[in-house]
Amino acid sequence: MRFVIVTGMSGAGKSSVLKMLEDLGYFCVDNLPVHFIPKMTKLMVDEQETVDKMGLGIDVRNLQGLSDLDNILDKMKQEGYPYEVLFLEADDSVLVKRYKETRRNHPLALQGRVDKAIAAERVELAHIKKRADYILDTSHMLVRELKHEVDRIFLGEEEYENFFVTLLSFGFKYGIPEDSDLVFDVRFLPNPYYIPTLKPLTGNDPAVYDYVMAAPQAKEFQRQLFEMVKFLIPNYIAEGKNQIVISIGCTGGKHRSVSMVRALESQMKSLPYTVKMEHRDIERDAK
Repeated sequence: MRFVIVTGMSGAGKSSVLKMLEDLGYFCVDNLPVHFIPKMTKLMVDEQETVDKMGLGIDVRNLQGLSDLDNILDKMKQEGYPYEVLFLEADDSVLVKRYKETRRNHPLALQGRVDKAIAAERVELAHIKKRADYILDTSHMLVRELKHEVDRIFLGEEEYENFFVTLLSFGFKYGIPEDSDLVFDVRFLPNPYYIPTLKPLTGNDPAVYDYVMAAPQAKEFQRQLFEMVKFLIPNYIAEGKNQIVISIGCTGGKHRSVSMVRALESQMKSLPYTVKMEHRDIERDAK
């Protein structure tokens, strides 16, 4: 039997993931009291002929039982009941925004501030996160992207790599993305903006991409940036990070930065990480 525990920050997508697991044939239970987990697991093992995949949602609403979860999971493993832990993460600012948009109350907020409740929740769930087999940061994920990752983990046959890289193009005149881990400036490259036939196009158009990447300095920058990223990511992983945002900017975020992000994304397909590409400002000033 495959037994998956889905947990993480409130508002990070636990309910959505449980529904996705149900679509994959999992029998799912949400917010089962922690002390019932061993009994439920034994029951499901005895019923493997009818239930061979189970998903269990646990969150901070189970507050009184969370302190005992480590001991319960250790005992389950000793008794031969294997399990996997999927932890859902998201930035504080994203979680606050989601709660404001849905007008739901955070389980720990009561009548207090959501940001303080999120901080308290991180403390309560820290020990569970350390046990996680998979960590998904849903801060910038669309529902279809989240489903893709869930399918990769629980449906795909390939080995799952638990590190996410977002390659983000942007325009400096609109500000540096706040969630950037690494920021690079490609305003030194030849600018298609000053060529009338290329100005209305973007780095997604072959003519612009070819113009930018034909420059010797663009090729050398791409080479050195790729080598730097290959060096940095294993060191980030060693420090406990599970995702980074690499932002590449030009003046307006339409030509040079888009082209360089595309070039780097193509190279990074050879690395064993999940890579996502975004162009923040590509539609700005569109005519």
